[in-house]
Amino acid sequence: MRITIVGGGNIGTQFAVHSAEKGHEVTVYTSTPDIYSGRLNIVNEQGITTHEGNIKLATNDPQRAFRDAELIMVTVPSTVMNAVADAIYDNTDSGTMIGVVPGNGGSECAFKKCIDRGNTFFGIERVPAIARLVQKGRTVKSTGYRDELHVAALPKSNGQKCAEIIGAIFDKRCVVIPDFLTLTLTPSNPILHTTRLKTLFKDWKPGKTYSSMPLFYEEWDDESSELLLACDAEVQEICKALSEFDLKYVKSLKVHYESPTAEAMTRKLSSIQAFKGLPTPTVGVDGGLIPDLHSRYFTADFSYGLSIIKQVAVFARVATPNIDETLNWYDGIAVEKAAFRFEDYGIVDRDTFDRFYLL
Repeated sequence: MRITIVGGGNIGTQFAVHSAEKGHEVTVYTSTPDIYSGRLNIVNEQGITTHEGNIKLATNDPQRAFRDAELIMVTVPSTVMNAVADAIYDNTDSGTMIGVVPGNGGSECAFKKCIDRGNTFFGIERVPAIARLVQKGRTVKSTGYRDELHVAALPKSNGQKCAEIIGAIFDKRCVVIPDFLTLTLTPSNPILHTTRLKTLFKDWKPGKTYSSMPLFYEEWDDESSELLLACDAEVQEICKALSEFDLKYVKSLKVHYESPTAEAMTRKLSSIQAFKGLPTPTVGVDGGLIPDLHSRYFTADFSYGLSIIKQVAVFARVATPNIDETLNWYDGIAVEKAAFRFEDYGIVDRDTFDRFYLL
């Protein structure tokens, strides 16, 4: 296939390597095309190459990137998804398949014009593996590959075709999820990152600095786990209220991490090898450290993650006091005010919500 990868970051590079290795004609749409030599590779923890392939082109020209693509995989942050969706809409027709990874963050609404036009749109529930760039435009380290991938599509009747393509690229079993809303509600980073940040910085205000900060996962604590589990339980209540959807794949984080208590969750998250060494997002200032409020952990996971879950809760008429508390805390310190709103896409009540997601 002719595949265009949008984004040359961690996941974009990983996806480009696997696609090229399988013999697909790969283009990378990136703001920094000049750093690409054409050869990309994936290494493991020991720095040994495990996958590699040659891409056809790296470009920042949307026409060159999209006009002949059969499949476009979008790996950029939710904060720029609308602009990317507009560029893709303008340079493709209804025959182009469009996918996003990961599938949360409101991307389905950003691509609503494409879906209405007849494009097949799909999302991968979670990233295929933990990926960290070693050298942009050349090498990415990938660890912890999932045994099974999950894909959901709009319209849902096209899910099997999407699953077959993604499964073949990664040599993994790929399961079709019945409803795309599962991806919207998956309690991954929108719960993990936000609850941890709220716990770490609950007493922060402008002018306060820290001499040091715990590692984000490796020094996870029970207080973070307690808030995480409380918000996770509210997501499960939202799923129960949306009875017309098949949301059995929205797994509780207690199930996903096999950790039914706060203490067990702390032990689990602090021991995951792929999370070792990951820092808490901070920036240095005179006097110490302050939270990096421009980090994606803040700008994406609150405004395009937890906020979306809260808006779905409103449609479902489910009370979410712990999610509310976490969002209210962020609203008090946020420096970037852009946020996802269903109403911007004509989804204003339960009726319009159901019609879109039951497509």
